[in-house]
Amino acid sequence: MTQDQSAWMPDDAPEGVGGTRRRRAASDAGPPRFVDRFAPEDTVGADAPTGSAPHPDDDVDLTVRRAPTPTTPASFTSPAPGTPDGPTPDGPPPGANAPSSVRGPAGVPVFEAPASGPVRISVSSPGPIGEPAPGAARDGGMVPDPTPTGPQPTAPGRPATGPDAENSSVSPAEFPVPQVLPVPPASPGPPAPVPGAPSAIVSSPSGGPAAAAAVSAPATPATPAAPASASPTAAAPASASPTAAAPAAGGTSGQFAAMAASTAATGLRPRDGRKSFLSADTAVVPAETGLRGVLSRLGMRMPPSPAELSMREDVAAVSRHWPGPRTIAVANGKGGANKTPTTVMLAAVFARNGGAPVLAWDNNETRGTLGWRTEQGPHEATVLDLLPQTDALLAPSAQSALLARYVHHQTADKFDVLRSKPDVLATQQKVTSQDFDALHEVASKYFRLNVIDSGNDETAERWLRMIHHTDQLVIATTTLEEHAEAGALLLEALRARGGRYGELSERAVVVVSQSDKNGTQAQARAIADGFGDLARRAVTIPFDIALLKGRIRFSALRPATQRAWLAAAAAVSEGL
Repeated sequence: MTQDQSAWMPDDAPEGVGGTRRRRAASDAGPPRFVDRFAPEDTVGADAPTGSAPHPDDDVDLTVRRAPTPTTPASFTSPAPGTPDGPTPDGPPPGANAPSSVRGPAGVPVFEAPASGPVRISVSSPGPIGEPAPGAARDGGMVPDPTPTGPQPTAPGRPATGPDAENSSVSPAEFPVPQVLPVPPASPGPPAPVPGAPSAIVSSPSGGPAAAAAVSAPATPATPAAPASASPTAAAPASASPTAAAPAAGGTSGQFAAMAASTAATGLRPRDGRKSFLSADTAVVPAETGLRGVLSRLGMRMPPSPAELSMREDVAAVSRHWPGPRTIAVANGKGGANKTPTTVMLAAVFARNGGAPVLAWDNNETRGTLGWRTEQGPHEATVLDLLPQTDALLAPSAQSALLARYVHHQTADKFDVLRSKPDVLATQQKVTSQDFDALHEVASKYFRLNVIDSGNDETAERWLRMIHHTDQLVIATTTLEEHAEAGALLLEALRARGGRYGELSERAVVVVSQSDKNGTQAQARAIADGFGDLARRAVTIPFDIALLKGRIRFSALRPATQRAWLAAAAAVSEGL
């Protein structure tokens, strides 16, 4: 629309009102109003209806009207200036108009990217809902520009012509749109259109029959618009992709750069080429044991000795929390092989350092002695009392405190004991595979670590189910030859079975306890070396009178024995 044209009035406006508005627009010498740019040409005639009330808007009727459902258009090619009218191989003659399906639904703004200059917006002429917009069948709703400026780029559609085209465009001066700076091309030449990609209709800001171009989403970053030339297939303007431009061909550095920038912004990792201000934790706690520890407490900060550093590493190993419960099985087919003291000591070391619930479970069907060697709680419950309550303890509403009725807490060593009932025959406390699975499920729900003291019958259902649930196998033995041989035969039998049993045998830990007070450390070391090809680790425990009989307490052991059990537990922890 130009300044010489009068403002548009609704078709049903009274004659007096319309005349007043036209006289006001004609006498206005100022620049055209912004809303007038969206008004179609004045079509009020003598046969227009009169007497209707004026539109509530004093300036313009912005009613949006819908065009028929578009169909897939055929491809058209814009002719170069001077080309005679007539049909072309790619589309209708130059004077023909593009179908409305190329333009899109009426009333929807279309961004127009020229070969050079700012982007502009076109709005199709409104029409009644459910009917084509005025002139849609005639010119497809496209907006021609008044004067041609030169050759236009090749396009799949043709511009619209008709009286409504001039009134439905916005000049760059009235509605400037910020331009996006073009991205340098990944390769010379304009990018080829991608078949099936979404397109946007573009036209030049000025000129005669404007050429409409379908700009496809590129597979590479958008390229700058090429200058117009006399060729009818001039380079298309900068791509207006509806999606973000993909990274340059041959790499995904843009995605990794964005991830690195996001990480650097959080301070978790410095940017490339910059040294982080955060340094690793290299602080060393002063010595706490031995003569160095005494000097440190007197104010002289002494570094820890290698022995103390090794002890700290073992403490850290047994203090870990694993993602889920773990089960340790202490086994040996020979009675008196120190299985019960090994169970108690491992449970005590893990509980005292880990700070999480640990259970020592007597899985012996023939008068197990775990209950005799540990502290008894305020009740006499055993595994037979717990078995009927497994369903209730597995319910979502069950509380961990309810389990205190069935286990015996060790106040000094911080673990719990599930006792067997040694005063009845084995036939009276038989535990089936299903029973053991239910008991193990309860134990795994309420404890992070289960240390199971096994019986001597390797054919019992409860023994086999224990091996099935085991994460780390521990072979307990003494320096007696028959105990060591029984442990070696068990490892060989498990390895011969293969599968999970073979894996447990290969990753097993052997704990060799000095059972003779007159024995030497060399004897225990010789037994441990004999398991070198059968197990992952073999550790030795010196003789300690506190382990010989009666109730077992970790604090009652000699310091050397405590250190040996800490090393044994650290070796077991490696397999969890």
